[in-house]
Amino acid sequence: MQGETDAVVIGRNEGASLGAAIAALRADVRRVVYVDSASSDDSVAVARAAGADAVVALDPPLSAARARNAGLRALADDPPAFVQLVDGDCVLVPGWIGAGRAALEARADLAAVFGRVREEAPEATVYNRMQDHEWATVVARGDSFTGVFLGRYAPLMAAGGFRDDLIAGEEGEFCDRLRTAGWQVAPVPQGMATHDLNMHRLGAFWRRAVRAGHSFAQVGALTGAWRAERLRAWLWAGFLPLVALGALLAAPMAVLAVLALYAASITRNAWRLRGEGFSTRHALQGAALLTLSKFANLQGMLTWHARRLRGRRPELIEYR
Repeated sequence: MQGETDAVVIGRNEGASLGAAIAALRADVRRVVYVDSASSDDSVAVARAAGADAVVALDPPLSAARARNAGLRALADDPPAFVQLVDGDCVLVPGWIGAGRAALEARADLAAVFGRVREEAPEATVYNRMQDHEWATVVARGDSFTGVFLGRYAPLMAAGGFRDDLIAGEEGEFCDRLRTAGWQVAPVPQGMATHDLNMHRLGAFWRRAVRAGHSFAQVGALTGAWRAERLRAWLWAGFLPLVALGALLAAPMAVLAVLALYAASITRNAWRLRGEGFSTRHALQGAALLTLSKFANLQGMLTWHARRLRGRRPELIEYR
């Protein structure tokens, strides 16, 4: 196959997994650029020891979008035909880059391809299991890559790269602009990478859902995306709690009807997750988390609206 492939790896305090992420690339790419977002651990030293050809250090304001753009620009002196983007907590599986390049070369209209990401320990916690399910959904939907994908360098740059001001949800917005420019993105029926969420605390799940809600509002204001997700957050975390609060004063028995709606939603989602391979325990826990996440999503949405009204730049929301 003709044309060089380079890689951009981004990370923030991911020294524990970064070495493996870079090592998995070395046999299949010409150059590896690591972009560090003000890490306080030994990430930069780990990247250099693992064989990164260049290290770019970012200062605040930080975002994954800004880090990816910095990495892409660092390749501009000798542009590759293809570029593999990787988050520092992901490790590519053998054979992915070859399969991805073959898919790109088979279709001239493709700007980027992506495959299935799997959690390293999906059954360790319900949070890991839910994330593994989310990775499967990305491939099933097929309309947007995540932070890990293989693309043609030229159209990615011509489209302007990622929006620096988006702290989450930047991938879908970028895919929309690629399609507007006449390009397509597509999934490949191939394993792409492993990821270790390693989440054990409800607080971390909550912060991650807050970040998602922030992207629902911010990206939604730009493109109209995530409309259904925004409506669900307003319904389950806004409207129904207000109905229940009002019922406490006017018709206390009506509170039971609201609680019954939550119970029905959890039961329905648990049944669906059980049918998709979840254990009974994880299906029930996951269904409860889906309902709880709507409250965190609404918090994130309101946070974005408040910052916008005050004229403040969005700030990084971390869950680790």
